Amino acid sequence: MAAAALGLLVLGTSGCADFTEQDRAKDAGAWSANNESPAQQQQPRPSPTEPPVPPPPGPCVDPDPAVIATCLQSTAAVMPGDDQGEVTVVAERTTGKIVTTKRYGPQRVLATAPVDAAGDGGLIDFAFSPTYDQDRLIYALITTASDNRVVRLAPNDVPKPILVGIPKGATGNMGAMFFRSPTELVVATGNAGNPAAAADPASLAGKVLSVTSLGSGANPPPRILASGFGSNVSLCPSTTTGSLYVADQTATEDRIQVLEPSGPKVLWTWPDRPQIAGCAVTSGAIFVSTTRTQHIEALNEPTREKPAITPPAVVLEKRYGALGRMTALDNGVLQFATVNRTSGTPVSTDDRVVRWLPPSSTEDRT
Repeated sequence: MAAAALGLLVLGTSGCADFTEQDRAKDAGAWSANNESPAQQQQPRPSPTEPPVPPPPGPCVDPDPAVIATCLQSTAAVMPGDDQGEVTVVAERTTGKIVTTKRYGPQRVLATAPVDAAGDGGLIDFAFSPTYDQDRLIYALITTASDNRVVRLAPNDVPKPILVGIPKGATGNMGAMFFRSPTELVVATGNAGNPAAAADPASLAGKVLSVTSLGSGANPPPRILASGFGSNVSLCPSTTTGSLYVADQTATEDRIQVLEPSGPKVLWTWPDRPQIAGCAVTSGAIFVSTTRTQHIEALNEPTREKPAITPPAVVLEKRYGALGRMTALDNGVLQFATVNRTSGTPVSTDDRVVRWLPPSSTEDRT
């Protein structure tokens, strides 16, 4: 997913997917690989004895060097914007904006979708077209006044519906999606507050779906890959094993499952319901972020050689407040977003995105 986002850094946009050649040319220099012009690169580097460059002034500068985005509205999906995780792309759930930024900014709006942000709805997730460099298309999972749906955002155009009729509820709207291949978009949906709908094959609620008709207009129904999911459903594919993990919340427990050909298989449950909000896989570990307990926890990713699951270990605790969605890079770096504006105690720079490297792999702890 990081590779798909690399092209974003040449964009400077606002409004509803308003991309211009002038903006792209202007931002290409500002977002160079190391954020320096050729003339600056020729200058000698400061010696270790010279004081560090002070941060820019302003109320949205967080003193924590791991914080790479600040003063966001309530967040949802987050995605790395470069191969090192120093740039982020994040969804503002309540405003419908997809924003890219890095530490000390600036923030740039890549696209905006009209959303109904009541309850836990709004801009839920987004995915860049596999051919984004050519077509500049962004797919978004959003809440409208009548339903949850997948839409396609194109430059200088209104959102086009791809998949409509996903049930909407007062809660249980949070889902996720990603491109598993250039022709398949995998979409996870919440149960819209109705567990019976998640078990109903006629309903699109509480499902993991395979969407292969990506044009606008009347598309055939998606294929159901798995059913029975609760609320706040997140997807975390493994680039190492090819496995797809699903985290969700139910009335009795939070859980992490793996999708197998026979159906979902539960790997671990949390009866204390810490409110798992996100999951990510890297460096042989499955990480989950929690809202109520404000944790990041890690458990080993099962393999054919080591199929057993060991109890999750808390690797980050109550440092940034209530946590929402997260994502991982192959180099072991995690990005995660806070949801303190709606579910915690916000500080002046909330909501934030944090770039964080876990202390060690799960394999070292087993």
